[in-house]
Amino acid sequence: MRAVAFKEIGGPDVLRPVELPDPEPGPGEVLIQVSYAGVNYGEVQHRLGDFGAPEGETVTGLEVSGTVAAAGADVTGLRPGDEVAAYLPDGGGYAEYAVAPAPFVFPLAGLGLDLRTAGAATLVLTTAYGVLAGAGRIASGDTVLIHAAAGGVGSAAAQLARTLGAATVYGTVSTREKAEYARRFGYDDVLLRDGFPEAVREATSGRGVDLVLDPVGGPTRSASLDILAPFGRVAVYGEAARHPDLALPVLSLWKNNRTLTGYNIGDLGRRDPEALRRHALAALGEAASGAVRIDITAEYDLTDAAQAQRLLESGANKGKAVLRVRR
Repeated sequence: MRAVAFKEIGGPDVLRPVELPDPEPGPGEVLIQVSYAGVNYGEVQHRLGDFGAPEGETVTGLEVSGTVAAAGADVTGLRPGDEVAAYLPDGGGYAEYAVAPAPFVFPLAGLGLDLRTAGAATLVLTTAYGVLAGAGRIASGDTVLIHAAAGGVGSAAAQLARTLGAATVYGTVSTREKAEYARRFGYDDVLLRDGFPEAVREATSGRGVDLVLDPVGGPTRSASLDILAPFGRVAVYGEAARHPDLALPVLSLWKNNRTLTGYNIGDLGRRDPEALRRHALAALGEAASGAVRIDITAEYDLTDAAQAQRLLESGANKGKAVLRVRR
């Protein structure tokens, strides 16, 4: 099969087109003929070695859409020919065929999602829902602040926050161009990240926000704790800026009624796959209803995966990019 793989950690240029044997599904697994693969920052982290050193030709790619090619033993409810979307906890999506655990494979029949949209949906929607409802414990009437508001997860999270009861949703971005783009997803206001604490205090009359979604890290994370309302939460779900880890004194959390929480889809998939499946089904249902829209802003051929990751890693991306795999 055609695939894009890497054998060493490094920049986007380590991604190379290769020919690999078709994978085979084991018990409880599903083999998918891939139509589209989403492009996500987690795949950049994979290439950079954050998930460990590669062992031979390693294929990244955490979400796909396509058609069931075969099902392993003990798999029910999925048949060859079914169109599906899937989350791939072990990667493998940048290829013509990928294997996914059956609990993370979602039939598209009845959802009204086309394969192109579905290829960009599973990881970002599940993450957005999980960080809001799981880690963030969003409640009706909450005021929410979402960093990286113009990205794939950020744009989905703004819409999902409304369906989950948020009264006010703010976002932050790095440029004015991104702010203009992000406003189409229902934010009450989109702020430049530089100087956002003062802007948030002014917008909330000094109260602060109930929930912050932070995939950025570093100084942005520290400043987010300082603009929390009483019993406010900072929900961490990434480290895009790649700053050194923060050293946070616990006493400041206690004395200011603050909570720091985290969401990691890989850990959840390993330790509570049923919770991950519930999050995914709820989020995909919102997309199917039209309450949440996935905005695909770029489409690349599979062989151009390095170019797609280069744009994402630069921070210049808006919305979501996909790789077109099936010719």
